[in-house]
Amino acid sequence: MTTPSPERRRYALIGTGSRAQMYLHALAETYTTTAQLACWADTNRGRLAWSAHHFTDRGASAPDEFSIDALASTIRERGIDSVIVTTPDHTHARYIVEALEAGADVIVEKPLTVDEAGVAAIADAVERTGRSVTVTFNYRYSPRNSALKEVIASGEIGDVTSVHFEWVLDTSHGADYFRRWHRQKSNSGGLLVHKSSHHFDLVNWWTAANPRRVFASGGLRFYGAENARRRGIGDRPERGSTDSPLRDAFSLDLRHDPQLKALYFDQEDHDGYLRDRDVFDEGITIEDNLALIVDYDRGHTLTYSLNAHAPWEGYVVSVNGTRGRAELTVVERGSVLVDEAGRVVVDPSARPDLIDADDARPVSESLVVQKHFQPAEHRAIPEGDGGHGGGDSRLLDDIFLGAGDDPLGLVSTWRDGVQAMVVGLAGNRSLESGLPVAIADLELGAASMLAAAESS
Repeated sequence: MTTPSPERRRYALIGTGSRAQMYLHALAETYTTTAQLACWADTNRGRLAWSAHHFTDRGASAPDEFSIDALASTIRERGIDSVIVTTPDHTHARYIVEALEAGADVIVEKPLTVDEAGVAAIADAVERTGRSVTVTFNYRYSPRNSALKEVIASGEIGDVTSVHFEWVLDTSHGADYFRRWHRQKSNSGGLLVHKSSHHFDLVNWWTAANPRRVFASGGLRFYGAENARRRGIGDRPERGSTDSPLRDAFSLDLRHDPQLKALYFDQEDHDGYLRDRDVFDEGITIEDNLALIVDYDRGHTLTYSLNAHAPWEGYVVSVNGTRGRAELTVVERGSVLVDEAGRVVVDPSARPDLIDADDARPVSESLVVQKHFQPAEHRAIPEGDGGHGGGDSRLLDDIFLGAGDDPLGLVSTWRDGVQAMVVGLAGNRSLESGLPVAIADLELGAASMLAAAESS
């Protein structure tokens, strides 16, 4: 390994699955003058070996490997400035705390962690060490979401009185949470924590407010064995990567996607992890339909719903204020189709023979602002490049180049991660009890005091 120049920060990365690939590509190609990935770790060495192509294809050496159990000593011995955590959600708290106590800052994929104990452990470590934790909420950086933030912050619709937020996941993306480790709530916190923390962060950020009370309802109503039996769905293969005649549009064949095949199917001998479990089998403990009412400290209320088996994917946000209303509608994918071979086509535009253009739901985004006693105005939304509505590339710039002027507050802290998570944590408690849950009643350790101080 070459000795890095003094101005480059030294990074360690834990977990080289799908989400890590964005960081690896960035560190190998885009930010080489400001950042160096010195070392990395994964419980599956096959994924490390495959991910090395980001560096070797460019004539560079792959990062040094280290044992995850040696994280603290690696940070100290290798002079690591920051650790990037892209491991399964239930492991986040352990690695964040170890990294902070060893003297490194942390960049972590959302959610911050999966339960109250994890939040408390991270909060205590932040308070003890004074180190920083950045939760990567890339949807803040999407131009359409920033445009809505600007409308609300400008005051042109007045003080916010209520927000309605509906998010629909289609039968490709939504189903995927029921194939992977996410299907166990102990691993992911359920969709209210793993997925919806994105959405709760947006509402917190848009309205500059903190959640105070949550009432939730929902359940597993589409996926899972019991629902399959109720609808008369017969025998199915245990996994999608099979030549079984029982496969259907809900079966994911990893062999047909080069990256998924390389990262997961080809590496199963290392750890036995199956990335393509059947969405209608036994043992799924997360919900696929969810609805929440959330009260905020600034007086407004959020009504939120999530559906994980819709025919299209996107979201609709309506913000009511004392002077008017703003509506943001986003279609991220208009449909999921099946070709003549029975394979799912998630980008119908690539197969015009499968869809009549006159009947297609176009991929689109629209922001409409209407003040009282005035006609509606359609606001222009700047174009964004890259994943998550153009948010990923802007997020990476702030991480690896440093944030400049930030009038919209795009850069998120661990406190933002907590405030996004507590809605899901309280929602999970509410699902269990059938009662509303106050955020103040969650057992968050130092996070409770720090979050309260921040919002006062």
